This record gives sequence, C-alpha cells and structure tokens, in this order.
Amino acid sequence: MINPMETRCAVCHGDMGRGHATFTAECSHSFHLRCVHHQTACPLCFTPWRDVPGVAPARDLLFRDDEPLEPQPAAAATETTTAGGGVMSITTHCEYPAIAKDASRDGFAVLVHAKAPALAPAAAKAARAPLDLVMVLDVSGSMGGRKLALLKQAVGFVVDKLGPHDRLSLVSFSCDARRLTRLTRMSDAGRASTERTVESLAAGGGTNIKEGLREAAKVIDGRRYRNAVTGVILLSDGQDNYTLSSRFYNQDVATDYSVLVPPSLIRTGDGSSPPIHTFGFGTDHDSAAMHTIAEATGGTFAFIENEAVIQDSFAQCIGGLLSVAAQEARVAVECVCPGVRVRSIKSGRYKSRVDADGRAAAVEVGELYADEERRFLLLVDVPAAGATDDVTSLMKVSCTYRDVATGQSVDVAGEDVAVKRPVEAPEAEPDVEVERERLRVQAAEDIAAARAAAERGEHAEASEMLSRRRMALRQSPLGASGDAGCAELAAELGELSERVGDRREYDLSGRASLLCGMSAHSQQRTSVKVGRARYATPAMRKMVDLSVKTREQQQQQQQAQAQAQPSPPSRTTMPPPPPPSTATPALAKNLVRRYHRFLRLK
Repeated sequence: MINPMETRCAVCHGDMGRGHATFTAECSHSFHLRCVHHQTACPLCFTPWRDVPGVAPARDLLFRDDEPLEPQPAAAATETTTAGGGVMSITTHCEYPAIAKDASRDGFAVLVHAKAPALAPAAAKAARAPLDLVMVLDVSGSMGGRKLALLKQAVGFVVDKLGPHDRLSLVSFSCDARRLTRLTRMSDAGRASTERTVESLAAGGGTNIKEGLREAAKVIDGRRYRNAVTGVILLSDGQDNYTLSSRFYNQDVATDYSVLVPPSLIRTGDGSSPPIHTFGFGTDHDSAAMHTIAEATGGTFAFIENEAVIQDSFAQCIGGLLSVAAQEARVAVECVCPGVRVRSIKSGRYKSRVDADGRAAAVEVGELYADEERRFLLLVDVPAAGATDDVTSLMKVSCTYRDVATGQSVDVAGEDVAVKRPVEAPEAEPDVEVERERLRVQAAEDIAAARAAAERGEHAEASEMLSRRRMALRQSPLGASGDAGCAELAAELGELSERVGDRREYDLSGRASLLCGMSAHSQQRTSVKVGRARYATPAMRKMVDLSVKTREQQQQQQQAQAQAQPSPPSRTTMPPPPPPSTATPALAKNLVRRYHRFLRLK
C-alpha cells in the first residue's frame, strides 16, 4: 500500500491527485511541477537533477543513471543448465516413413521441432533471468477517463509482478515524450516510487509515438549495467499525428512507418537490440504502425479490442519476458546422403539461410521463453536409392543457444533424419505433425494475402480467400478427424473472414485483427486475444490467470465499498395538491404554509 502522506508534494504538501502536473526526480522524490519549475537539484536531499523540470532535455543525451544491479545468488551462476535442469529438445518428423527405392521425391517435407527447456516450478522465481523493462505509455487526450484508469491498473499489475532483481523505467508521451522514472530496481522503495508515478499520470495533448520510442532508446542505450533480458512495451490508442502527419494530406503516398523506430532499436540479428511488444488499445489506434514497429524489432503486436482486458494482455506479455530460457538460439541442418538437397525452409519471420548447393541450412531462432516451441518445415529433394540401400540418411539436425540462467553456450545434437527405402512403399497417411504444420503455414500465407487484397479495396476477394482456406482446412483428413488445432485455426479464419468483408468493418477491426494474426503466426508466439492463446506457454497462462483473479478481486472490493456507503438522506417532498374540485380556501391556505415550511427545510 502507498502511504497517503507520500502522495503529497514534498514542497507545498498539497495533494498530487488527478489534474495536477507532477515531477518525479531521479532521487524518487515527487513534487508538483509548478513547485520545482526550473530547479536543478532536489530541495529535500540536494541531489543534482539531470532532467530539469520545465526544460526539455537534449534529444541526443543518453540516460546513464540506471540503478545498479543487485548481485545474483552464487548458486545460480554455477549451474550448467537451465533452472529446470534440462536442455532444449530437437525432434524431427518426416512426411512419410518410406519412399520406394527407385523413386525420387522433390519437396519432401521434414518438420524440425525445437522446444525450449522448462523452469523448475519450485525455483523458477529465484532462478529466472532478471529483466530490464521499459514501458512506453500513450497519455494523449484520447486516453482520458476510463482508459487511463485501466492503464494505471494494468501497469500497477506489472509493477507488482516484477521481482527485486528486475528493473523498470516508465516513459509517457503525448505531444512530446518524457522519461518518468529512471531504470529502477523493483525493490520495496523502487516499487513504491514507481506506483506513485503511475498514479500521477494525466492525459492530454496529441500522439507522438516517435518521441516516446526515442526516450526509450535513450534509456536502453545509456545503461551502465545490463540485466540478461531486455524488453520494451509500447501502448497507444491513437495515430501519430506529428511524425506521420503528412500522410493525412497525401493518401496516395505509402506511409513509411519504420521512421518511428530509433535506429538503435531495429533488429539486426545479433540479439543486441530488444524487442518492442506493441499494444493497440481500442479500435482507433494505428494498427499498421504498431505492427511495423513490432516487426522491425522482433516484438509482437497485440490488438486489445476489449479495453477491459488490457491488464490480461500485459500479463500475457510479461509472463513470457519473465521466463526467458534461451537466447541466440540457432537450428542447423547438414545433409548426409549425396544427392539430398534442402530446397527451402518455411520459417515465417525468422531469418533462414540455405547454402547455394542446398547441402546445409540454418534458422536464426533468437530468444525463447521457457517451454516455448518452434516448428519449421524443410522441403527437401530426395534422390532414388541404390539397389542395396535400405535406408536413406537425409540430414543431421543440431541446435546451439545461450542458457540465460548461466550465460553458458549449449550445444544440442538432434536426431538423424532418415527414411526407409523398400522396393515398394506402402500407401500411408502423411505424418500428423507434418500435416498440421503444413495446414498452419498455408493458413498464415492466406491471412497475409487477404490483408494485401483488403488494402487494395478488394474486400469480397479477401473474405472469400479466407473462407476457402477455412473450408479446405475443415475438409482435410486432419480437420475431418476433429483435430483440436485445426478446429481452432478454422475458427480464426472464420472470424477474420467476417471482419474484412467491407471497408467499414475492415477499418474498424479487420486490419488490426489480420495484422495481429500475422504477427502471431509469423513467429509462432502468442499475440492474439488472451482467450485464444495458440502459442501461449505455461508461464504466460499462469500470469494471465493471476491477472484475471486480481481483476475479479478488485471488482468485488469496489462493489463491497459501494454497498457499504450509506445512502444519502432523502429530502422531504411536498405532497401533491388536491384536485381543484375539492380544494377549499382553508385547505389552500394550509397548503401554502406547508410549502413555505418545505422551502425552509431545504
């Protein structure tokens, strides 16, 4: 709980509630902005301030005042594997178990399935990698009222779930942007200071997403100390009307949303830049901009259509960030038998490489949450076998990654992939895992194609494209068998088809829904509605459950408080006069006296 005295200005001792512009200094003391306007040091502890209230900071000056890290327990540094005691697993599935000896196959499908190690339940909180998190929050005029209250509640939940080794910095933006708190450890003191800052948020002004991300970059790039995991959360309910204002005057020119992202935050592939997980709040946000920002930085884009579940959406995101198990993960493939060639890899947004001769390939997976899975389809050319060959060894699969808990590099040797080569191959159904992934990839490709058609104004074609894919999915052998994954995918395609059928619906929610689905499928990481968490990990589900429980408890408390408040005393009302036909002079005089007495009582 926050001490009520701490919600007052340290200079004038006045209340710092809603409607007052406030300033929280690096030393964690809070004031009315008017009380410390242009002061350069704290009037309480005399700490010099890098940010002078009322004076805009130099745009290129990095913030180098992040709070030092707290030493980790020695036991965590000596572990040789993850907290769960395991390593990443690599399994493979061939499209068919056998190919006839004299037959060759082009585009033979091989599924590579990678799964990150788990965190041990009893020690997960102590052993997980600590997080540096920057939250960039839209406080423009449209965020006022209920939206701002929900945002404060959601950020408060995040603050509460961070541990003492985690660090958090808050950045707000409207017409301009401002770093509200330095990168601070969520100790008891740091948590209390951050909670006061959250409560002081006030809405007003325009929307300048670029300046908000610029401030976040200054926090990230200026760090003197670094936790093992870094992430950025960006929330906005509107459209950037400063950097992108020219697009409103020339609709024929394609908007370059990448200008919103600072160069230092653009994904380079070496893992040095953090992902920006973007959240479009409500139906008026710029989904194209938010999706582009996420794509450029390796983050996810989530569409919060129901504003009431903003806290659950944040919970799902930090559930992943607080359970990162592997970084710099890379899956490598080497062909074994002469004549075997990798033709292509269906890797979504993950960067993949196939050597010119097709004899080797790799996928840069990057960062993985605990228990998180990735599936990649490799299309391979298989030659005919020799007369004495009963088995063809296709490839060797391996994986390397950095264990986040220990900082050590780990090498994992996967299974050797091989197919039998009988004289005649019996008829067989394709492998279930391969077929399920093939159907998902096809659906993801059609979602992207439908979005392109809708942007061209071909809404009927976009809707029909999704409907055809949904029908094909349901009529496939796997879909007809009642497979749960196929049923979920079909439901998603059906909903998207309804949202792109006309321009109004597409602008309202269809574009955001399609981009949200594209973000989830392209990197196999949940970013869609909380209730439809296809790629959610156990840690993410657990955090969402905690959020739902917390919201329900808060609602019950509010209802109890409302019922406990005494009802206001009812005022005496003047009795209605009798019908004119029954009124007498004496009765009329009595009514006048009662009327004047009623006025005096009021």
